[in-house]
Amino acid sequence: MLEIKTIRELRSALKEERARGKKIGFVPTMGYMHEGHLALMREANRLADVVVVSIFVNPTQFGPNEDLGKYPRDIEGDRDKAAGVGVDFLFVPAVKEMYSEGYSTYVEVTGEMTHVLCGRSRPGHFKGVTTVVAKLLNIVEPDIALFGNKDWQQLAVIKRMVRDLNMDVEIIGVPTVRENGGLAMSSRNTYLSLEERKAALVLSKALRLAQDMVRTGKTNAGEIAAELKETIENEGLIEVEYLEVCDPESLSPVETIEANTLIAVAARVGKARLIDNALIVPES
Repeated sequence: MLEIKTIRELRSALKEERARGKKIGFVPTMGYMHEGHLALMREANRLADVVVVSIFVNPTQFGPNEDLGKYPRDIEGDRDKAAGVGVDFLFVPAVKEMYSEGYSTYVEVTGEMTHVLCGRSRPGHFKGVTTVVAKLLNIVEPDIALFGNKDWQQLAVIKRMVRDLNMDVEIIGVPTVRENGGLAMSSRNTYLSLEERKAALVLSKALRLAQDMVRTGKTNAGEIAAELKETIENEGLIEVEYLEVCDPESLSPVETIEANTLIAVAARVGKARLIDNALIVPES
């Protein structure tokens, strides 16, 4: 595995790979890798000839009171993990490499889909996400780029950006990887105490409950959301930020579950803000 720190060097290396007819897969990360990240890399290895992984804690997607400075980092461990799953190029740029002095150009998906769910409480977050992802896609020029389904809103917003800007890349969502008990893997899980981690298991439990409710014929989105929220908050230690039932592509709210539907939840557990979701597929 070759570690690269500059855009110029990465472009030069990938130009040679393209000249050999190699298919390039790309996995952007903010580091502190866990099994969820590694699942993306393994899938990229399965689908492409060359795998590029970036590690960049992007400052433009953090709000003024969020955890940019405290975001967990482990570059040595990340190197070992990426090499262990067959990554070819590890791109680790400095902030000044990605955002030059006087930087003033941003990419933003406007409209409802960036103002609901996480966008409601994190204004400007997705503007930072789409800007850095657009820059990385421009630098790497991959054939495919892989993102986790856990961050469903991020995935939907990036797909919309790629479609709207006619970017020549296929965006692939990869199923959420979970810890024993069902907690969705996240770098922020490290913030949880043992008691908080146990309490957080109720998030995936509630999503499974939603699937069971729909299987038994319940389709009223409001009623389902209310029952799930009550289930979560009865656990204690958890404050629900949102629990919403929406269209999986547009993220618009739905009133009745008749087709594939996304149930998304965000909650505060101690110092951690956790998100999770489930795609509900009604039985025909």
